Amino acid sequence: MVFSTPYFLFLYLPMVLLLYYISPLKWRNLVLMVVNLIFYGWGEPVYIIIMLVNITANYVFGLVVTRCKQRENQRGAKIAVALSVVFNLALLGFFKYWDFIAGSLAGLGLDVMPQLGLELPIGISFYTFQTMSYTIDVYRGDSRVQKNLITFGTFVTLFPQLIAGPILQYKDLDAQLEQRDHTVERFALGVQRFCVGLAKKVLLANNLGKLWDVYLATPGAELTTLGAWLGIVAFSLQLYFDFSGYSDMAIGLGRMLGFEFMENFNYPYISKSATEFWRRWHISLGNWFRDYLYIPLGGNRVGKGRLMFNLLIVWAATGIWHGASWNFLIWGLYYFVFIMLEKLWLGKYLKKAPAALAHLYGIFIVVVGWAIFAVEDFTAMGLYLKAMFGIGVSLVNGDALYYLFNYLPMLIVACVAATPLAAKVWHKIPAKVWKPALPVLVCLALVVATAYLVDGTYNPFLYFRF
Repeated sequence: MVFSTPYFLFLYLPMVLLLYYISPLKWRNLVLMVVNLIFYGWGEPVYIIIMLVNITANYVFGLVVTRCKQRENQRGAKIAVALSVVFNLALLGFFKYWDFIAGSLAGLGLDVMPQLGLELPIGISFYTFQTMSYTIDVYRGDSRVQKNLITFGTFVTLFPQLIAGPILQYKDLDAQLEQRDHTVERFALGVQRFCVGLAKKVLLANNLGKLWDVYLATPGAELTTLGAWLGIVAFSLQLYFDFSGYSDMAIGLGRMLGFEFMENFNYPYISKSATEFWRRWHISLGNWFRDYLYIPLGGNRVGKGRLMFNLLIVWAATGIWHGASWNFLIWGLYYFVFIMLEKLWLGKYLKKAPAALAHLYGIFIVVVGWAIFAVEDFTAMGLYLKAMFGIGVSLVNGDALYYLFNYLPMLIVACVAATPLAAKVWHKIPAKVWKPALPVLVCLALVVATAYLVDGTYNPFLYFRF
């Protein structure tokens, strides 16, 4: 089940809110955990077992770490947290990477691992990172141990961010799991944020995705330079509005239930470097790798050689986290190269460069990177990248011009919406104007988005596979 479906909007969500708010405060975490599991098991109930095993195992690991630390058994605590990390990575690795490794070895003539054809449990990349960070934080003393299994299970299974984040760290949600404020104002802000995210997903991402699908399906020999750029720009905007729209909906749903989740995006397409882009894109993932991989490796307080090694590990992990395919690893290493260059010498020149030139550099790096990210087949990727740079193809043809003129209004709206411009204009409107207009606009967004959902069948969600 995804948020942008009539089933969720008009069946699941109203029932959840009703059950939640008629329940006594002391039962609300239990109610949440039950409805969370129903949400997760909607399409694949068998994988509820995996989630329950994950919850139980990490709950026990947290207790063992705490018990060992209380008895000043540092070695036992280290073993327990190490076992937790191994367990979570093994669970993620088995379901996400087994067939990838087996297929890669088979391609080299090494048929030593059978390909199992496993379906990837939805959200496993997110909730395994959350549970892994929990035991690490308990070990570090950054978070207290949770002795209530239901409360811990509620944290792991929270349906608003279960499928695609933001990746929550337990220490940021600990107090809210025990006590949270339920106010009319917070609920209203949640509804508003949810409708904004729904509009971004349904009205912008879905329509832009249709243009990208045209060029993804176009044979390499038939691509043009204009068409290739048109397609990948459409994908860049689709991915942003798809994923940031989901994050907006997750944050909105959290507020309806009394939670406050971290922001996951901060206008990434206004970045002036690859480094800045990753401070603004999927912020929760960047924070996770910083706190649990980059800094433990030594961060940037090391020599240049070790710094390069640390960056290599982090960006290889970032790439392969996104999917079990070589193109994701290449995409991660692509960012490693540019971020390494920016840290070593390019960054100081970008700071001195005119803002427009630095922005052009930043957006160029990002958009070319999305071509590597989006096209998994190596041959097709090579042809697409060649077309983008005008190698062996025509610059333009009638089809490219047709799609450009037809999608130009949508592309302009999306480009403006991907910047802070609209927010700045909105904040300059007098309160006496926007306060009565806001509920009307929110209702309008919900009605129009719902009409699109009911009328159409095209409703992909790109981060479902991660």
